Amino acid sequence: MPDPISLPEKAAPVVIIGAGIGGLVAAALLAGAGRRVRVLERHAGPGGKMRTLPSSAGPVDAGPTVLTLRRVFDAVFEALGERLDDHLTLVRQPRLARHFWPDGATLDLFEDTDRSAEAIHAFAGSRAARQFRAFDRRTRALFDAFDAPVMSAARPSLPQVIRKLLAAPRLMRDMAPGRTLAGLLDDAFDDPRLAQVFGRYATYVGGSPYHSPALLALIWQAEASGVWAVRGGMHRLARALEALARARGAQFDYGTEARRIEVRENRVTGLTFDGGTRIAAETVLFNGDPRALASGLLGPDVALVAARTKTAPRSLSADVWTFAAAPQGPDLAYHNVFFRADPKPEFDALDRGSRLPDPTLYVCAMDRASGAAPPLERFEIIANAPPLTLMPQEPSQCPDRCFPTLSRFGLRFDPQQGPARPTTPQGFETLFPGSAGSLYGQSPHGMMAAFHRPTAHTAIKGLFLAGGGTHPGAGVPMAALSGRHAAEAILQRRISTSPSRRMATHGGTSTA
Repeated sequence: MPDPISLPEKAAPVVIIGAGIGGLVAAALLAGAGRRVRVLERHAGPGGKMRTLPSSAGPVDAGPTVLTLRRVFDAVFEALGERLDDHLTLVRQPRLARHFWPDGATLDLFEDTDRSAEAIHAFAGSRAARQFRAFDRRTRALFDAFDAPVMSAARPSLPQVIRKLLAAPRLMRDMAPGRTLAGLLDDAFDDPRLAQVFGRYATYVGGSPYHSPALLALIWQAEASGVWAVRGGMHRLARALEALARARGAQFDYGTEARRIEVRENRVTGLTFDGGTRIAAETVLFNGDPRALASGLLGPDVALVAARTKTAPRSLSADVWTFAAAPQGPDLAYHNVFFRADPKPEFDALDRGSRLPDPTLYVCAMDRASGAAPPLERFEIIANAPPLTLMPQEPSQCPDRCFPTLSRFGLRFDPQQGPARPTTPQGFETLFPGSAGSLYGQSPHGMMAAFHRPTAHTAIKGLFLAGGGTHPGAGVPMAALSGRHAAEAILQRRISTSPSRRMATHGGTSTA
């Protein structure tokens, strides 16, 4: 991990629009490198999609629920001379998830490969366990091969990928070019339930296993390498990053919405925000969905930035329920997935812009991260939903979509949760304008999807991008990496345009 780059304290300020995870990482790193930083955030606090909602038992995570690829955050804190463990209490989760099927079958998966193989052996037999071990080896090889040239690179390098494939021809077979994730999994596992388990990982980046490239099988390794819960909720991570940035001089203006980024002669000159207030700026980092720029929500001067995102297919959205109750029924883990018997009809419905009344449901029993749960527990439930681009007029919510589905598994809550209003795609569009309700940016479908995302650099001098809609993509660690890439791009630009003596700099980002 490169050391922070030191710059004169009087260098021009960087204005960051959005205090999501990418903007927070960039703010902390830039402030730590001596830059003056001002963060404008339309919401009342930091975190972006890493948000909470109130309940009778306290705040409930209403977005991401765990930390994966911890090394990304260890590296950020180390670059600032800090230790992650000194700022947050992380609780490792040896059990990754508990899976339920309508016929009463259950399966736990673990970060330990041997434990998962043993569980799969008990669940589906010795052949299934061998198939899992082969799948684990295959996805580990893919993850190791594509980490440096794609996921951890500031700009994904197709030539580097090609060189890796030529040097190790087996990788070409492992990545199954031209095949979907569902197709790969149907060949990898005789038991369709195991294909269903690992196909779910496509939804982590807003995709369908029936359209996502087989390469997305490597997402399994992001969880298999370790999962941590943040004691107190994921929003504590956002607050910790905010505190690091503030301690280094960054300024945060909450309840402040940027309205227009001004450009003259292809250079950023300033921006305006609520009430028509204008500030001069030569460097702006937009930490939001790039589609907002392409849709003209930040003014006409930047409407051609990331223009592809305006018409490109969008990733999935979600319906999200949060509440507090005492559960009755099956023994829950921290992460739980209640599957439909057949996953394909649900994804077919999502493709059409509709929902089924009995979806697969993810249930986070938030208070079970540290062991025994209190009498009144906090829950987040997530069901996949289409983006607004497929569903311009959002239908009224069916009251049978969530709790009656869980009741068929024997899971009930006291107090009983009747028809509830979840956060829907329309709600996410309101929270994050320009996103079309999509939670993960552009669709991950297609072999070249990873190479079509916007990167930190734009064609406008002084305008940079970060967030889950930019490279390397969706998810907490990926958005954090985008913030790191943006910070490094801004620091390198300042050095390359400075009339003073050039400073030695280290190479690209590595999360190894």
